[in-house]
Amino acid sequence: MASSLRHFAGLACFPTSSSAPSASGATCFLRRYAPNFCAFAALRPIRPGAASFPAAAAPNPRASPTQHEQCQDSVHQDAAPCHDDGDPPAPAPAALRVGIVGFGNFGQFIAGGIQRQGHTVLAASRSDYSAYCAERGIRFFRSVDALCEERPDVLLICSSILSTESVVRAIPFHKLHPDTIVADVLSVKEFPRNLLLEILPPGFGIICTHPMFGPESGKHGWGKLPFVYDKVRMAEGKDQATKCDQFLSIFEQEGCRMVEMSCAEHDRYAAGSQFITHTIGRVLSQLKLKSTPINTKGYETLLELTKNTISDSFDLYYGLFMYNVNATEQLDNLERAFESVKQMLFGRLHDLLRKQIVERVPISTFSSGKLENGSSNSSIVVQEEKKHLSPMASLTSPPTTLKPIPSSPGK
Repeated sequence: MASSLRHFAGLACFPTSSSAPSASGATCFLRRYAPNFCAFAALRPIRPGAASFPAAAAPNPRASPTQHEQCQDSVHQDAAPCHDDGDPPAPAPAALRVGIVGFGNFGQFIAGGIQRQGHTVLAASRSDYSAYCAERGIRFFRSVDALCEERPDVLLICSSILSTESVVRAIPFHKLHPDTIVADVLSVKEFPRNLLLEILPPGFGIICTHPMFGPESGKHGWGKLPFVYDKVRMAEGKDQATKCDQFLSIFEQEGCRMVEMSCAEHDRYAAGSQFITHTIGRVLSQLKLKSTPINTKGYETLLELTKNTISDSFDLYYGLFMYNVNATEQLDNLERAFESVKQMLFGRLHDLLRKQIVERVPISTFSSGKLENGSSNSSIVVQEEKKHLSPMASLTSPPTTLKPIPSSPGK
């Protein structure tokens, strides 16, 4: 057995009485090929008070004092240092405690992403969501006052646009840390920006955000969905700035496309995109559109747009109109565009030409009858012709054919 160990370990570690002392450069086979555990020191937790250096090698009772010293010297020469030459890495920041005020569908939706990134969620709402929160490890509070007593790092306003001002004015900011960050997720941005600047104490951080998605569009993940934010007021170089970056990293780590933009610029873009989209969807919903056996892809897109739009409350749509100064202009532009399209249609095609082209009926044969629009007076025909007749139609239909025709007797 001893000979086998000597075969693998080398004579320097297991000498015999008959063997001559080995050369000073001899090393043990086991030691030479043993893994360097110091290289993994940074990966394992260090107990408080534990030494940061490797433990001394256990002495070999069978080795001579001289050989033992040689082995010890070899260990110290070959061992790799357990720390870098530079400064030790900074500890990771502690998880955020995010308090959500207004825990409806959207608040619950955002809370899911916050928890997925390892942060703690506290919630307060007028409705009772205690059972929902208990199932998901969220602390629920019956009042905003009780939530603020827990002093969260970030207070996230998830109320509706119409109720935001009353909600913000009711928050007891004196119960929070003086450097607390207050954020919102409203679909309009200049309104909450000005409101928070007016109400919040000077030391509070303000960040206005708008996730450009919701529970429906983000149900399969937040990847590549736009997240707009504006750091309205933040103390740089302090813990507040670090917590702000932590909060934004939640959405970045979820895969959002981060877009930093001023509140005023956001509202200009949103009026021409989000508000117009909601308006078209609301208009289509009034038509009561139904699916047909011959749906085109375009028509199915319209049906989906209508469905997504009416799934949001009318209060949201009204808030997009009322609290965005650019919405009225876009509504006027939409109305003018619709009238322009109508004029293009009536300029090319009107009741009289439709009768002539489609039904091939001469004007004299229906002079006393009713047109498709219900008009029976032939003088109306002339007025409509003058109003809608285009230059091209004038060439194909000479003015002499549009003379007033007397109505039949008794009519």
